[in-house]
Amino acid sequence: MRRKDREIRDINEIIKIMEKCEVCRLAFFDKYYPYIIPLNFGYIHKNGELSLYFHSALEGKKLNLIKENNKLAFEMDCSTELMSGDAPCDYTMTYESVCGNGTIEILDDDKKIKGLKYLMKKYSNKEYSDGDFDDKILKTTVVLQLKVNRIVGKALKN
Repeated sequence: MRRKDREIRDINEIIKIMEKCEVCRLAFFDKYYPYIIPLNFGYIHKNGELSLYFHSALEGKKLNLIKENNKLAFEMDCSTELMSGDAPCDYTMTYESVCGNGTIEILDDDKKIKGLKYLMKKYSNKEYSDGDFDDKILKTTVVLQLKVNRIVGKALKN
């Protein structure tokens, strides 16, 4: 990273940024160009390992790309605000961001609910039990787990 003064390596600080972020963008390998999509996410950080969780329909481009190559990059950002200046190049933006990479897998049916619990906790701040999830929804939902290999944060605050 060029701007070491903005780099964040402490995982606890990175998690704090992730808590503020609403969307995680996943970048997949595609044949000629990268394919990037924004998704809602949940996460778990335990025993030094970080996993992100996503939900999906039963079919689609991202699932096809995962089957071809399950390595990807991700990005999330928040706390953005334009800071204007007197001259055109004096403008900047405050931000907090997290970037990284890892491997993603489609979870078996017996692990779906675990991933959905992390997603729901992120957005509702509630703890759900296994029985709270409707079987009809579970049958039409794919849950993805991204095991993070590398992660770094970056921030410019006002």
